[in-house]
Amino acid sequence: MDPLSDVLSLLKPRSHISSGFDAGGDWLIQFSDLHERIKCYAVVSGGCWLSVEGVADPVRLEAGDCFVLPSGRPFRLGSDMGLSPVDAGTIFPPARAGGVVRVNGGGDFFLVGSRFTVSGHCAHAVLRTLPPIVHIKKESEQAALRWAVERMMLELREPQPGGFLVAQHLAHMMLLQSLRLHLADGVGNQVGWFSALADRQICAAITAMHAEPAYRWTLQELAERAAMSRSAFAMKFKATVGETPMDYLTRWRMTLAADRLENSGDPVSAIAFSLGYESESSFSAAFKRVMGCSPRQYSRNQIRLPLALRAEAKPGRQTAMVSN
Repeated sequence: MDPLSDVLSLLKPRSHISSGFDAGGDWLIQFSDLHERIKCYAVVSGGCWLSVEGVADPVRLEAGDCFVLPSGRPFRLGSDMGLSPVDAGTIFPPARAGGVVRVNGGGDFFLVGSRFTVSGHCAHAVLRTLPPIVHIKKESEQAALRWAVERMMLELREPQPGGFLVAQHLAHMMLLQSLRLHLADGVGNQVGWFSALADRQICAAITAMHAEPAYRWTLQELAERAAMSRSAFAMKFKATVGETPMDYLTRWRMTLAADRLENSGDPVSAIAFSLGYESESSFSAAFKRVMGCSPRQYSRNQIRLPLALRAEAKPGRQTAMVSN
């Protein structure tokens, strides 16, 4: 798989609820408690304002716009940001299989989409590397998502056998396509794993590491994949990703190892050899250095120190794919 598919598959996303929202008149809703959740929506008709915690200015959404909120930050959605917000919990029912929620009788604004919950040890770290808002508003880009949006509307408004599963797959496709379009549109000067995928040279090196994590990559070989000199590649990689290529490779290997320890039941020795380590002891030392505990402790769930906390505890460390 490619790096984006690799990491999103480790998140193990599932569509917690796919639904529609129909609002009329004046309204403002506060969405909180979104830990490890991703929201992916498309505006079908009308317009509203979106304000995300930590983002300076509200974003205006119009019919046809698609937006993704990958970071799990609290946000407000409404016709007027000056109103007193109503908590979403008082409006939206418990998670259910599809349907449309109406406010003030509806009729002025309608959107469809899905809320994902994600799991896996790296969920928190990966979500923080994604942009707080992915706003797709170019007509040419919206066309790529229009079919999925229209099909989801149909599934919600005219329930059929298997409709919930169809809505889930459509929502996954909307999420991936939105992130693709965001990368293609440019991500500015952001530092981190996700933004690095927009750089052709750095992405080539990351792709190589993801394709063969057990291979004994050297800095020279990775620089050749990026079509750069070794020194220029090393400097650009660290400036773009936030850590050195070798640190990234080690962290990616440990991410894969942690996933297998959680889900496969494979012995530590087999995981070590599959990731290119000649001995279980050398693998265990690397795992403990990155994860903060031994593989056996991790697999027994006795110690679960998130990678994000390890990174925050190290002064001067930049944002990276599994250390953010």
